[in-house]
Amino acid sequence: MPNNDFRRLRGSRSPAEFAAAVRRAAREIGEQVACDARYIGRVEAGEIRCPNYAYERVFLYMFPGLTLADLGFSARETVRGRGARTTTTPSHSDEESDVLRRAFMTSGTATMAAASLGLGTAPGASAAAHPPAPAALPGTPRRVGEAEVSAVEDAVRQIRLLDDRHGADGLYKRAAQPLRTAYALLDASTTSRRAMADRLHTGAGELALSVGWLAHDSGRFDDARSHYAEALATARVAGDPALEAHAFSNSAFLARDTGRPREAVRAAQAGQRAAQHVASPRLLSLLTLREAGGWAGLGDRAGCEQALVRAKFQFERGTADADPEWMSFFGEAELEGLEAQCWSALGDWARAARHARRAAALQDPHFTRNLALYSAELADDLARAGAPDEAAAVGQGVLDLLEEVQSARVRTMLSETTRVLLPHRRSPSVAPFLTRHANTSRSSA
Repeated sequence: MPNNDFRRLRGSRSPAEFAAAVRRAAREIGEQVACDARYIGRVEAGEIRCPNYAYERVFLYMFPGLTLADLGFSARETVRGRGARTTTTPSHSDEESDVLRRAFMTSGTATMAAASLGLGTAPGASAAAHPPAPAALPGTPRRVGEAEVSAVEDAVRQIRLLDDRHGADGLYKRAAQPLRTAYALLDASTTSRRAMADRLHTGAGELALSVGWLAHDSGRFDDARSHYAEALATARVAGDPALEAHAFSNSAFLARDTGRPREAVRAAQAGQRAAQHVASPRLLSLLTLREAGGWAGLGDRAGCEQALVRAKFQFERGTADADPEWMSFFGEAELEGLEAQCWSALGDWARAARHARRAAALQDPHFTRNLALYSAELADDLARAGAPDEAAAVGQGVLDLLEEVQSARVRTMLSETTRVLLPHRRSPSVAPFLTRHANTSRSSA
């Protein structure tokens, strides 16, 4: 049935305008949602009977005093078989949950959060470099409840939010303690509720993948491989195909980045087998793009093109209720960006540049790190395609973004671009970029 209640709340705003308002509200409360006009349309058509927890918090923030039922949604337990969380008037247990969540986050990411989100010292300042000693966590409880599981889930969201805005370099070490705590809960605690145990396993596995990604993006590849393997083992123990597919996706990406393209193909294909148990075409699309990247690394143009066709077919099937929350970054911009990387690996620089340009143009500015990544890819492709002046101009934009983003991967890509541009160092457009890059590299050393 159409969700007429939600449609009335949108009022005279277009779906695109309302989606923009949803994204703004999410940023105000530190949430991360990839809301677009298509999502609003699916809600109003009744295809999304109950939003995920991130959207729930955003909608209740936008319309204070209303419940999910007032917004036209069904009760969560009738849709996904899980009991609903309390998100309205705080109770004693809610307050206790908040205390535990703050303590959990303080042990790893809260100090960085305060600095990065403007609540304290700006990123890179001395206070961020020398944070206060972490607060002690409460003793590990004998029985896991809502407060502990929510703390793990919120740690995952907080890490992803900060990484999207600021990159991984300043976050990795701070995120290690919450991960250790999550696995301590798994090892030392028991719960009589299967749903709670499943959430804890999934939360711990997703946290391992988030921390592994921070290691990956900051060039700590051995650490990343270890964290990804830990997440995969957790997925297998819990029988969680969505978590397993996520672990294989990250493992395939890491294998490609570390020069093991055949392993990237195998991991991506294993992820696709796991994803067959998840009703998410977008998840299959991403895993097929990982496979395409592996074929490109092997120099197999035909294999790469076939995988790209399959990936686009799955992508065009649209979003689904089963889409994992961590895939909020995966839209048209990421699709274009990953295809650009494939053509770049195959040496087709002009074609790669066209896709990288589209990726940068389509990217939501909220995902600052990805915008820097796509722009760095574009600069490198342009330089190799014989457009040094344009490459230098794009590179200047990447340096602007690197004042906010800390990503070893982006810096490495930009350094490669400067080497390609060295023969053009006398150009009035290229010389200022090379000089600025050199000065920036020396100051960050």
